Amino acid sequence: MINWRKPIIYVLLYLSGSKIPQNLREIKSLEKLSRKELKKYQEKKLKALLFHAYKNVPYYQKVLKKAEIINNKEEVVLKNFNKIPILTKEIIRREGANLYSKDHKKRKSYENTSGGSTGEPVRFLQDKYYDDWNTATKLYFNKILGKEIGAPEIKLWGSDRDIILGNLTVKDRVINYLYNRKFVNCYDFSENKILDLIRLNNDFKPTAYWSYMEAAYETAKYILQNKINVFSPKLIISTIGPLSEETRKVIKKAFNCKVYNQYGSREVGWISAEKEQKLNMDVFFWKDLIEVLNLNNKNEGELIITTLDNYSMPLIRYKIGDVAEIINKKVSFSMGGTESYLKIRTVLGRTLGFFKRKDGSLFHTHHLVQQMFFQNWIKQFQLIQKKEDLILIRVVQSKKHKKKDLERIEKAIRSLTGDKIKIQWLFVKNIKKSKSGKFIYTLRQIK
Repeated sequence: MINWRKPIIYVLLYLSGSKIPQNLREIKSLEKLSRKELKKYQEKKLKALLFHAYKNVPYYQKVLKKAEIINNKEEVVLKNFNKIPILTKEIIRREGANLYSKDHKKRKSYENTSGGSTGEPVRFLQDKYYDDWNTATKLYFNKILGKEIGAPEIKLWGSDRDIILGNLTVKDRVINYLYNRKFVNCYDFSENKILDLIRLNNDFKPTAYWSYMEAAYETAKYILQNKINVFSPKLIISTIGPLSEETRKVIKKAFNCKVYNQYGSREVGWISAEKEQKLNMDVFFWKDLIEVLNLNNKNEGELIITTLDNYSMPLIRYKIGDVAEIINKKVSFSMGGTESYLKIRTVLGRTLGFFKRKDGSLFHTHHLVQQMFFQNWIKQFQLIQKKEDLILIRVVQSKKHKKKDLERIEKAIRSLTGDKIKIQWLFVKNIKKSKSGKFIYTLRQIK
C-alpha cells in the first residue's frame, strides 16, 4: 500500500517552520562519522549550551563561573565539566526562575513537570526547539526498527484529558489521523477495553505499537489465556516501565513480533532505546550527555543527564532520580556500526502499573500520579492500594496544603477509579526507599 501520508507530513512540517526534517537529516549524517568526529559533535553542542547558560541563566552565571567552565577569554573549558555541581530537584525548587533563560519567552517556552521514579515532581520549561529534536529522535529510531512516518501505528498510552473530559483535542485527532495513528487509552483497562483493542488490532493491522509496558503485558496475557488469534504487527516499542526478559517473552509470544525497550522521561525526553532485542539500550548522544555516577560492582549507578537542546531551561548535570545498570564503562559512541557511547541494560526504580477495582478491572496508576504534579505544596509522594476500595497517599509537604487541594486531586482520581473508592491521606516527614535502595513510586498490596 502506498504511504501517501509521509510526503504530506513533510510538506506540512516545512510549511510550519518545523526543524524536524532538518534534525532528521543531521542525525542521519552522523552515521558516516568516526568515533572521534562524533565526540567532537557532542562537545560542540555541549559548549554551545554551556556558553548560552553562562550568558543567559542567572543560576548558571554563578555556578559556571565558580566551576571555571568559562575562562577570561570567554571560552568554554570542558575539562572542568565535572566541577559543575549536580542539579537536584531540591535546587530546582529553590532557584525557580533563576534557572530560566532570559529569552525563554521568545523561544515560546511552556511549563512541564517531572515524572520519574523519585516521587518528587518539579516544574521546568521546554520549548519548540527542544520538541523538534525530541520528535526527530523518535522518528529516526522508529525508522531504524522498520516503521516509517505514516505507517499504521497504535499508541497504547494514557490520557488524562480522555478520562476527565471524555475526549481528545481536535489538534490531537488531526495529528493522529495524519500520522495514521490510533490512540487507545490504557488508563482504564477493563476486559471490554482489552477486547476493543484486540478488534482494533485485527482490523487496523498496525505496523507498530508504542505502548506502556504494563498495558502491552496485560493485553498479551489476556490473548494467551484466552487463545485468541491476533494480527502480528512488525514491532512493539515498550516504555514507561522497565521491560524484563520475562515480560518481553510474554508480549512477543502473544503478538508474534519483535519487542523493543525504550527509556525516557518528561523532563529530558527520549534518552535511550534498543536497536536489538538484547536488553541493552543505546543512548541518543546527540541530544543528551549521560553520566553514571557511584557505580557499584554490578555496574549500577545514578543517572546524571545534561540536555543538549533545552535552551529555555538548561538541565546541566541533572540528577533524574533513576538508577541504571550499564553494559560498559568505556566512553565511545553508538551510531551505525560503531561502538556504543553507553549502553543501558535496564533502568531501576521506576515502578508504575495497574491498580484493581472490586470487579477485577484494572486502571493504570499513571493517571493517579499525574494528579500529584503541578502541586507546589507536594515535595514527595507515594500511592499505595491497601484494599480494592482504599488508596493511601503518603505525602511529604513543602508547605501546608489547603482543603480544596485535596478535594481537587480526589475528584480527578475518582474520575477514573469511580466514586466508591476511599482515599486516605497520610502526611509524613519522609518516605523511605525499599531495601534495594529503589523508590517504589506506586504499590499494590492486593492480588
